[in-house]
Amino acid sequence: MSKMNLSCVQGQAFVLGDHVNTDLHCSGKYLPNQSAEAIAKLAFDGLTLGFASKIAAANGGILIAGDSFGINSSREQAVHIMQIMNIRGIIAKSFGRQFFRNAINNGMPVLECDTSTLIDGEILTVDFSMGKITRSNHSTLEAPPLPQEMIRLIEFGGLIPFLKEHPDWKF
Repeated sequence: MSKMNLSCVQGQAFVLGDHVNTDLHCSGKYLPNQSAEAIAKLAFDGLTLGFASKIAAANGGILIAGDSFGINSSREQAVHIMQIMNIRGIIAKSFGRQFFRNAINNGMPVLECDTSTLIDGEILTVDFSMGKITRSNHSTLEAPPLPQEMIRLIEFGGLIPFLKEHPDWKF
């Protein structure tokens, strides 16, 4: 199985604001009769029309958010849709706890730190395993790294792929 390299994730920054819940990302009105691929083409339109098209044009990237990204939702499809969009990771000032755990369980790297100085469109290189964000201008931001057990889950693509290879839960 090919593992994700969390020490060198690179991509364009796509900056969102505070309190972005998954209804703004992948609205429930689209879920009953649409595929995840179809929803990915409309993702975040509730916030910014054409946001998904900008991400597609850049061949994916890194989402940057403020406070409470993913708040008020346990919608697991949100992470799957971002993976379809080639979102390589999310950096936010804070996350809704359910979303945070859904991200880890589904193999989406996340970091919490002050994102107020990050600029839409800049290229970031993120070492999710060390909590280091290097910007286009070579300045860096530091974030508390995730525990190694969570890093391992993400590297394996999430909880289910990890358990398939390690049914004994040994890290």
